[in-house]
Amino acid sequence: MTEAMKILIAIAVVVGIGAVCAIILVVASRVFAVREDEKYTKIRECLPGANCGACGYAGCDGYAKALAESEGIAANLCIPGGDGAAKAIADILGVEVGDVVEKVAVVHCYGDCEHTSNKMDYVGIKTCEAAKLMFGGQGKCVYGCIGFGDCVAVCPQNAICIENGIAHIDTRKCIGCGLCQRACPRGLIEVIKDVDCVLVTCNNTEKGASVRGKCSNGCIGCKKCEKNCPAGAITVTDNLAKIDYEKCTNCGECAKNCPVGCIIVSDFSGLHRVKN
Repeated sequence: MTEAMKILIAIAVVVGIGAVCAIILVVASRVFAVREDEKYTKIRECLPGANCGACGYAGCDGYAKALAESEGIAANLCIPGGDGAAKAIADILGVEVGDVVEKVAVVHCYGDCEHTSNKMDYVGIKTCEAAKLMFGGQGKCVYGCIGFGDCVAVCPQNAICIENGIAHIDTRKCIGCGLCQRACPRGLIEVIKDVDCVLVTCNNTEKGASVRGKCSNGCIGCKKCEKNCPAGAITVTDNLAKIDYEKCTNCGECAKNCPVGCIIVSDFSGLHRVKN
């Protein structure tokens, strides 16, 4: 047998083995295939894919699976998807659509470079989580925004930027997914209804004199906001003003009476309301 014949036989054997394996794989894929629920597939296509968990499930896949397999689960739990996703899901399930409560993220800190300063020069990993481990970060206020942008890194809408040392959220781009809220090691970011208009831009729970020595925008716990709120929606707890948005009427009296100006009134309209 010539060398050429040996090579051809070897090639034929390899090709034959490959063909047999391919046939086996095709048959196995048909026999052992897990058929995907058509309802699940349609619902999943309606969801935005942010996988933020705002719906209370482990991402869009988890929510879609729950909707497809169980009855009684609300079709309007996807905040990033808004009313559009809720209507599409309701049509697939044949149920009435409920209104989606649009939400946005806000930052409880305005301690930028004009209102506070650093206590040290931080040299290390440029993340808020890492910097917090080093004496609470480089800023004088260990309750304020660290400014290295952990929230920026997780925002799927590019709605957050670091400007003048602190995080700023463009609520007109925000879909209320809450990923930034979970990424902030300080707990400075809160997700609120985008119809709420009043915000306390401070997170410091120290006494007033200590706060003033660190940030000129910090809440001093004077309780003027609490005393002047006609709805009883704002209280000072642990030296810090906090708003109960269920009671707040957006009248702005608290902001008018705040001596340091750490309470602001603004339009926090989110992406869904701006589009509509």
